Amino acid sequence: MKRVALIPFYLLFALASFLVSCAQDGDGPLPVMPNGESVEGDGYFLGATLDSGKTIHLISDTLFVTLSKIWSFSNCSLTSIDLDYSFDDSVLVFSPKVKIKVNTDDCPSPMYRPDSTFTMLTDEISEKITKIVVKNDVDSLLDSIMLRRGKLELDTFRIFVDSAFTEPEKLPLRTKDSPSILRMLDSLTPQKFYWRTLRANCTMRVDICNDVVADTVYPTSWKASDTALVPVRYACASSDSTYCLDSKWEYDSTALGKVMERLDTVWHTSTYYIEDIPKCAMVNGFSRTAFYYGGKMTFLRELFVPDESERSCGPATKKDWVAINLATDSLVVESEDKISVDSLYKVWKSATVANDTLKADSTESK
Repeated sequence: MKRVALIPFYLLFALASFLVSCAQDGDGPLPVMPNGESVEGDGYFLGATLDSGKTIHLISDTLFVTLSKIWSFSNCSLTSIDLDYSFDDSVLVFSPKVKIKVNTDDCPSPMYRPDSTFTMLTDEISEKITKIVVKNDVDSLLDSIMLRRGKLELDTFRIFVDSAFTEPEKLPLRTKDSPSILRMLDSLTPQKFYWRTLRANCTMRVDICNDVVADTVYPTSWKASDTALVPVRYACASSDSTYCLDSKWEYDSTALGKVMERLDTVWHTSTYYIEDIPKCAMVNGFSRTAFYYGGKMTFLRELFVPDESERSCGPATKKDWVAINLATDSLVVESEDKISVDSLYKVWKSATVANDTLKADSTESK
């Protein structure tokens, strides 16, 4: 017996109603807001920068506030961006607000709007303010900048670095005047290497010479974990004769000498750029050429010099003295460096002053 599948009547009615509703005239996108209503609220932003990331912002400069990754529901919904601000002791806090109003307008809705940049003058800000920060709606600190009162000075220095700086036994050594270069000894690490002699036989003599001397071939580098094999060869005492071709030496690994020790010392040194600066000034930029012993190095340094109304000081190694570690080109400060600032200053004051000009050969007149 055949069975017939029966579709309930209410399902047929619902399907027909759906087809009819899709075929009506005037169909289009659904309205953004029901009944044409508008809703006001706040959007948000995820990124912000102050003055293109400069380290120091002078009170006389124009401040640029750039907001990025701004969400405003749609391109038509943004009504304003308010640069709200408040004061927290000596800090000016920007808390921009993205105001939106959603209505029935139909327009593109990208995930984020293009970046927006605002300008403002800071020369009328209270003298108490020393720092400006920008936060978003969830109180996340996005950027900060120091607000300073003074001027920037850019200078170029050329300093002669004598070849004596390469000799650790002469350290500490510095150039004279300011700015100067200081090189000092930090510590010594004794090392011990092991080696054994290795017999060498010549298979093709070149010259027959009566007088010969030992010609030991020591390695150019040593490893503390290995015992080096050092071939002991011979050479003619006279430089005009050749004992053996280099390619004709054969080595006998069964003929080894006793294990011997070679002592060595590793000299750990540090090199600094030192400069006397005005009280409470700070280095705002620093660059240099490659280190060159026996010649002149060029340094490019930008210094912020505060005026009388400036409330902040530094940062600097000391209030009127800076030291920059030339291994990292970073400022030496008490809280971060292994050497104390006072110790470094004492070494600089007591260091031997090296020659500041190239030595010229001279002959005595007779």
